[in-house]
Amino acid sequence: MSMQNKPQMVEAVMFFSERGGVCKQMFFAEFEALLDGVVNMPEFADQQMRIAYVSINPRLLIRAAVFFYLDFDEKGAPDSGWNIPLQHLSERAGRGPDLGAGPIRLACRSQCPVSWHQMHLWDPNLAPGHNDLVLLRDAVKRNNLGLLIEDDSTQALAPERLHMASEDKWYAPDAAAEAAGKVAETMDQEHRLKTAQLIKQQRLRISSLSQQHEEEVAKLRLATEEQNQSLQAQARELDQALRQQQELNVDLKAQLAAQAASMQALREEVAVQMRELESNERSASEILREQFENELQAKIASAVAEYKEQVAIRDVELAYRNEQDAQLHEDVERLKRERDELASQGGGQILERLAKLGVVFVVYHPGAGHLTIPLQDIGSYRDNPMAYAAAKCFVSEVQYRQWLAHYQQPSCEALLPSGQRCAIPIDRVDTPSRFSVGNSNCCERHKSASRLRTVG
Repeated sequence: MSMQNKPQMVEAVMFFSERGGVCKQMFFAEFEALLDGVVNMPEFADQQMRIAYVSINPRLLIRAAVFFYLDFDEKGAPDSGWNIPLQHLSERAGRGPDLGAGPIRLACRSQCPVSWHQMHLWDPNLAPGHNDLVLLRDAVKRNNLGLLIEDDSTQALAPERLHMASEDKWYAPDAAAEAAGKVAETMDQEHRLKTAQLIKQQRLRISSLSQQHEEEVAKLRLATEEQNQSLQAQARELDQALRQQQELNVDLKAQLAAQAASMQALREEVAVQMRELESNERSASEILREQFENELQAKIASAVAEYKEQVAIRDVELAYRNEQDAQLHEDVERLKRERDELASQGGGQILERLAKLGVVFVVYHPGAGHLTIPLQDIGSYRDNPMAYAAAKCFVSEVQYRQWLAHYQQPSCEALLPSGQRCAIPIDRVDTPSRFSVGNSNCCERHKSASRLRTVG
């Protein structure tokens, strides 16, 4: 074999499909050409792909892996703003599981050597039977890329170089015991190393599941809070409508009483007129009084029937609104119970509810990173980009704005006795969901003072 054909370490990129498993492989040079716009990938149009960068040794064994996201537009072209230093991350990555050539260097969302790239990475699934690292190892072993393999076969020793020991040296109990002891020690070290690697792999998996569980609980808590606010707003609207209806009923009753009083006055006036006519012409007055009485009774009956009908309609509407108000209160209590039940569920059930959205537009917001906005969400994003970014970070809009002010200028916001801000530089909180007003945006002195006031 010439020097040009000697096997070397190879960098490759593996694409994962939505159903799981490696769906496409290419050399890193081909991937760079894809990023430079030389070629497109129409089969990945409008998708966010899960990709793994791997470093492979001449024995087809993985030495390093970086798991990252890449967005493609409607034409299959990759995101032009993507700039993750894969080789740098793989060189600085922490230890991962052993895939045949010792512990690999692993960079993922829960183990990222550069914190500001963490939001663009993803955690591999380490569950038995669906282990993404095992899928990578098997895909590399199949060698679909046609890599040069190092020959591990041992060369046979020439017969003339073989020497037979003398008979007095055929048996060496002490040497055999020493060799057995070394073998046992070697096996014990290998067992300890494998045990340590297994423990690290399980810790990595637990860290990944804990982070996903925390994000899902935050998402459910935010959704429940928004729904509670909506129901409370509806209840306030119904209460206001109820008060308006009650005021209207009071006005109608007052009008009815006024008209009844007017009718009574009219009746008294007619009676006076009747008594005056009675002195002149008895028969004419009787006829006239009967006509007035009939007309008056008809008008009164019509007015009373009309107002009774209006009052009955208002009473029905009032009862309906009371029923709606009671139903809304029951819905609020039910949603609170469902929220508590969802928050207490295990990570496995919550992970099954993850939704996958197609990519339409990509924007960048601090704390949320590059957000993929589906077409159906464009209107809501245009109306309030801050609220949309806050929802993606699983916090309210108010908390996101407070965190953004802290993120842009990480200094103490407590007020001194002079009325000025403390402005002492503090550690920046990179995640909005972990930002707490009065704690994350204060120095240690004012943070301690705030806790003392709270306890007092």
